[in-house]
Amino acid sequence: MTATISRPTTPEDRRSVPPVRLALAPTGSAPLLLDGAWWPRSRDLTAELPALAAVLDPLWGRITRVTVHPAQWPVLPRKVPVVGHVVKVGWFRFEQDAHELLLLSYHVGRWNLLVVPPETSPAAATWLMAAATDPRRTATASRLMADAARRTAPAGADRDGVAAWESEGGHGTGAPAVPAQDHVTRATAADPPERM
Repeated sequence: MTATISRPTTPEDRRSVPPVRLALAPTGSAPLLLDGAWWPRSRDLTAELPALAAVLDPLWGRITRVTVHPAQWPVLPRKVPVVGHVVKVGWFRFEQDAHELLLLSYHVGRWNLLVVPPETSPAAATWLMAAATDPRRTATASRLMADAARRTAPAGADRDGVAAWESEGGHGTGAPAVPAQDHVTRATAADPPERM
């Protein structure tokens, strides 16, 4: 299930509040390490959490507490006012995945969301959100972030390698003649296949 929902209360709010970028795992899927992904627009938890709670409260029950990793949020408020209640904020430096948000609903349950960094490109964020909600995938939040980085790194690294190769005279310098395409194919063939 993918939710891109905004719950503004007035016509003026509809113009000023952007929708929450949220993707949730399908209802009824087997227990997963991640229940979905959230792509906030900033690293300001006080500004971002109210919109997320407004979407999740009706779906999962009132969110009463969240925990985060302090490396991702420069300011950690102890409490964040959201519509109708207050969410308590805690943090764990070593016990919690750096790219994960843990949400607790009193007497209802707990959920883990991958937090896609705000500066992530739309293409990478789309892949991350799909991967985090794939019921066949069993990766942690940090593993998905590493996979996303690896998916984008070869294209840039290959361009740099080809430029250096060309500037050094190509295959005539004594190096074996290996077309750039073959090099990329061999480098990615060792990686495990990705499921989308």
